[in-house]
Amino acid sequence: MVAEGKCLVRRENLVIFVTQVAPGDVVDLRVTKAKKNFLEAVPTKFHKYSELRVTPFCEHFGTCGGCKWQHLGYETQLRFKHQQVADTLQRIGKVALPEILPIQPSPDQTYYRNKLEYTFSHNGWLTNEQIASGHNYERRVLGFHTPARFDKILDINHCWLQPDPSNQIRLAVRDYALAHDLPFNNLVTQEGFLRNLIIRTANTGDLMVILQCYYAHDALLPLLDFLAERFPQITSLNYVLNDKGNETFHDLEVVCYRGEPHIHEEMEGLRFRVGPKSFYQTNSEGAHNLYKITRDFAQLTGSELVYDLYTGAGTIANFVARQAKHVVGVEYVESAVKDAYINSEINGTTNTEFYAGDMKDVLNAEFIARHGRPDVVITDPPRAGMHPDVVARLLEMRAPRIVYVSCNPGTQARDLELLDEAYKVVKVQPVDMFPHTHHVENVVLLELR
Repeated sequence: MVAEGKCLVRRENLVIFVTQVAPGDVVDLRVTKAKKNFLEAVPTKFHKYSELRVTPFCEHFGTCGGCKWQHLGYETQLRFKHQQVADTLQRIGKVALPEILPIQPSPDQTYYRNKLEYTFSHNGWLTNEQIASGHNYERRVLGFHTPARFDKILDINHCWLQPDPSNQIRLAVRDYALAHDLPFNNLVTQEGFLRNLIIRTANTGDLMVILQCYYAHDALLPLLDFLAERFPQITSLNYVLNDKGNETFHDLEVVCYRGEPHIHEEMEGLRFRVGPKSFYQTNSEGAHNLYKITRDFAQLTGSELVYDLYTGAGTIANFVARQAKHVVGVEYVESAVKDAYINSEINGTTNTEFYAGDMKDVLNAEFIARHGRPDVVITDPPRAGMHPDVVARLLEMRAPRIVYVSCNPGTQARDLELLDEAYKVVKVQPVDMFPHTHHVENVVLLELR
């Protein structure tokens, strides 16, 4: 098993990356892509199944684009994720590493997500079995993308990722739309009325629903009224009108039709306000593990100045603030910074401050002179990792400790190599936040040489 959940096989010194298999499978392959140094392939026939395989629990496994590792036992998944972190840091980072700590498992392996996004389609994907049956299936669907296909949506009967009433809400919206003959999304021409459905469930019991439509329609408010009546547990019912070429709505108005325009998550007595545009870790219990490790690595005594880079809605900043003297958060998204201030206010946190702007521009010499040289830097960048200018600024600041939280060990390894001239890696802790996928978080503690 190698990067991105693929398996590797060599044949006559030719490297082939294979999807939908497990180490130990004996298969016939069909090549789907040929590159200069490698091939990509999919299995067409299984001659022998790996002893690592287990029976997938979801009826949509193999067709849906999510949960691609359900055919592996969870302990096997963890072993491969741990190895993925080790291989990536050694191959790309090329820095001296301590013994990597055992990977932290997710507290829950099913129903662990607090957010899912479903897509409407007027021309849903049919499985090979459905096609072979000759049955005339309803093609208007509400579900998930099939692998590597932006325009093909698989109808979902039951998803094991998000707790109830997520499945019931999705099915009720789909059935209502079919019964009232509402126009479903055409993903190619970007026409139709119903575009996508976002459901957010919080550990406080709060529940947010966001319906995204291309345009205003006489059926919009009756559909929302139906949802509010059918599911009184919805505490935040919203809609967005979006006729753009993509489904992002950070630059659009989100209309709160019923309830509050936000929900709340809780962690160690702290409350975090989550709006329709807010980022919050999608595995709430797993995030608690991740933040505890981050706080432990920071080794706070109450006297430290902490810089929290890529702070988002200030969740980590507020989580560590009680153990620090002062926390300064920096974030690119301005609305997230507003959320960060609100979260500090909700929790009575008075030793935090937040700034919005491009990290490489905000984190300059004048900023550091004004706020002081940090004792600890916590950085949790997006998948692309840190900009080289940000890495250069960290090297100039010379904070005694850096805690680097990453959702992409590949870009993390690249940044560790750049930081190696001034910092040594002291601890490495993989954390599983996404069971049944190849994704893995990793926390690294660096100390000034």
